[in-house]
Amino acid sequence: MEFNQLVDIVNDVPVFETGLLLAGNVDPNHIRRQLSFWVNAGRIYQLRRGLYMLAPPYQKIRPHPFAVANRLVPGSYVSCQSALAHYGFIPEYVPSVVSVCSSRPRQWDTALGTYHFRHVHTKYLFGYHQLDLGEKQQALIADPEKALLDLVYLTPGGDSSEYLLSLRLQNLEQLDESTLNKYAERFGKPKMKRAAEEMRQLVGDTMSEKGER
Repeated sequence: MEFNQLVDIVNDVPVFETGLLLAGNVDPNHIRRQLSFWVNAGRIYQLRRGLYMLAPPYQKIRPHPFAVANRLVPGSYVSCQSALAHYGFIPEYVPSVVSVCSSRPRQWDTALGTYHFRHVHTKYLFGYHQLDLGEKQQALIADPEKALLDLVYLTPGGDSSEYLLSLRLQNLEQLDESTLNKYAERFGKPKMKRAAEEMRQLVGDTMSEKGER
């Protein structure tokens, strides 16, 4: 396979897997050797074993970091600080993408940045939806209430008022309290119920402060 053939095949695909190139009468070993050669030549980037993207200037569509996160670990969804920053609930720029999954925790350092995957039990994989990212890209991302609760759950002492205040949360009036309570109950843990109560107080304080201005 020539490189221009590869570009023609994956031109409209932000990221691609080796299997996409193995259809038909091809030599799998030859394809893998070619991919390795193109990685070393800087023409493509390897994101993980078997997952690649074209390097600039060859790529037509720049992969969205959230879509890449979903592809790195199938069954994961973007959550915690990354989702909260996306929704505008925390002011800081988040330099890495944080996701939640039921497989072991891991980290990937790629050409697109660093990806962290936090482990939770399968029963806690809820409260997310599919987000349209444009350019035919989509990603699974936590609802804002679930992103906050995931962060609390995964952080020692995450239910304390001190920790929640340290996040410098903003736009709290956009949180849906009924959804927050429902998700906290679904965790079935006292820590999560305490966190939901702390959040209700923060939302109330925020609304009171805005009313006084």
